[in-house]
Amino acid sequence: MADIEVFLDETPGETRGVIARDGLYTHLILQRESDRPSDRLGARCVGRIARVEPGLRAAFVDLGAGEPFGFLPLGKDDKRGEGAKIEVEVTAEPRERKGPVLRRLGDASGEPRLLAAGPDVAAVLSSIAPGVAPRTGVAAIRAALEAEEDALSASVVDPACGLDMMIQRTRALIAVDIDHAPAPGRDSRKSREAANRAGLVHAARLLTLKGWGGLVVVDLIGAGLHGDTIMKGVRAAFATEPQALFGPLSRFGLVQLSLPWRRTPLDERLLDAGGRPALEARAIAVVRRLRLAMLSDPAAPRFVVRCTPEEAALAAPLAEALGPRGSVLADPLMVAGAVRIEEAL
Repeated sequence: MADIEVFLDETPGETRGVIARDGLYTHLILQRESDRPSDRLGARCVGRIARVEPGLRAAFVDLGAGEPFGFLPLGKDDKRGEGAKIEVEVTAEPRERKGPVLRRLGDASGEPRLLAAGPDVAAVLSSIAPGVAPRTGVAAIRAALEAEEDALSASVVDPACGLDMMIQRTRALIAVDIDHAPAPGRDSRKSREAANRAGLVHAARLLTLKGWGGLVVVDLIGAGLHGDTIMKGVRAAFATEPQALFGPLSRFGLVQLSLPWRRTPLDERLLDAGGRPALEARAIAVVRRLRLAMLSDPAAPRFVVRCTPEEAALAAPLAEALGPRGSVLADPLMVAGAVRIEEAL
């Protein structure tokens, strides 16, 4: 049975929930105070159909928070037109500058508005790992930082089985390349089989951790693989995703599968269009590092964290919630993303 650890980091501006199984991070749930409540997974709203797109067989729905509007797939016999009021639920959070995906619950009346927010981070953790009490404080902050680093990584190396795996996302699909580094004295065939099994497990873990969905193509090690054995391993690796759809193993050693989108991908939350840490993420990271210092050394009278003026403008109001022991100082000599924490009298 897997050893499950759960962490809840409530840093001002952002709450993170982390789950680790057997020492490996599998989930990083992130919610910010700046998020639109109507966009959260599971939120229920009254919406107004702003426009219908027959070519897409879908409608764009105003949820009362402005654009981007929600995307509602329409059934073949759904004749609701522009202006119709409906009750909807968010089934997938925004991504790639698109609004949330919706599911119609029924007809409604009144102005577009939020009826019920989606589950908060603590509730999500409880649903994934029921009965496991989350750890908080220093342990949770460290887990949140480590899980972020893991989620933004693109590779996994496991010397025990010779696994060398890369995972990359494009506009069209997610490519997983499972490779093998042979070692002297190791049975090559058995080692490749072990690397394939480990690679599938890591691929499933990282896809969940990153919050990625859509079409996934896995390039396995070797040719002439035993299809039934491989597909059994694929289904086992993705067993926790009930909506996963699997294609057959091709003669080129490729497996295709489709995974649902649910949450905004973490790379879109944490990075800008150029792949660098986004300003809001950097500002919250400043507050998280300050909070970590304060909790790690409760005897110190006061801490000051230095960061760029741009980051300080967002971080300082959030840091006020930490109390008088912590403050933010704008330092024009600091580099973006760098943090320096000092004890102050």
